[in-house]
Amino acid sequence: MKKLLVVLLVLVTAFSAFAGGRRQSSGAGASSGLITVGIVNNPPSESGYRTANDKDFKAVFTTANGYDASFAYSIVFEEQLVAFNQFVTNGVDYILLSAAATDGWDDALRSAQRAGVKVFLFDRMVSAPGSLYEAAVVSDMAQEGITAVSWLKNQGLGAYNVIHLQGVMGSDAQIGRTAALDAEFNSGAMKKIIQQTGNWSADEAKAIVQSVINAGTPFNVIYAENDDMARGAVDALDAAGITHGVGKDVVIMGFDCNKWALRELLAKNWNYNGQCSPFQASVVDGMIKDLGNGKAPAQKKIISEEKGFDARTITQADVDQYGLGE
Repeated sequence: MKKLLVVLLVLVTAFSAFAGGRRQSSGAGASSGLITVGIVNNPPSESGYRTANDKDFKAVFTTANGYDASFAYSIVFEEQLVAFNQFVTNGVDYILLSAAATDGWDDALRSAQRAGVKVFLFDRMVSAPGSLYEAAVVSDMAQEGITAVSWLKNQGLGAYNVIHLQGVMGSDAQIGRTAALDAEFNSGAMKKIIQQTGNWSADEAKAIVQSVINAGTPFNVIYAENDDMARGAVDALDAAGITHGVGKDVVIMGFDCNKWALRELLAKNWNYNGQCSPFQASVVDGMIKDLGNGKAPAQKKIISEEKGFDARTITQADVDQYGLGE
């Protein structure tokens, strides 16, 4: 049922986007003087991070700011590819892409290039050659993983028995946040209790952790690749009466810095949260406006500055400044 609802959302959204695209290709964008843009993203319902990311793009790519923008959403690569190719067919001026998977975009990007459609990546990288897109405004997902795992190693635990909750497999965020932890597993410095995708979902993460608890396998770290999965994991711990947070039985690690998650750090119920900035829209907007004035992007890849937060040092000011949402 959940998969069906996601597909229906994608189809409805894509239909609206494609209808808008056909309207643009018939000249509405050009006749109004607006820049036509197709934005391919993950659905806002994916996570608090994605809600903030989508809100950011909808706030910037507006008619008042000179754009006729259409949006298409999916966490499935094949569905994103359909949306991307339809935007090319519609003849938009620009496509902005947050890829659900890193691989498989080469042909679509070449098709866009042949059609004169300029592409910007945001949030996540793809594995295609840089010559196929204008620029990328992204997070350094590998560095996010390195920062988090370095923090974990510095905790000096007697043993590291880790439940690893991965994001959607093949996404740039999953690959980057997994790599540093895999290195520790491979070296034997940390023990992999379970490594499984929770697909960014609190419910799926809760079920995974519950299965480990039911099996009676000891663990003392939960490394969740986003905040929603960390929340689901904590729900399973609470139901089993297992303590978590600073000085407790289980170390809790999340990513994205939702405000509610940072409050959990402040209350010392969680231990660590890695920042992932969702605010790329204004940077992409600036580069598009520069291109319109004949100025190429000064950088091919712009990486958002990000940090990690420790429950023992985080402040209310950090929550207010860096927390996403309410």
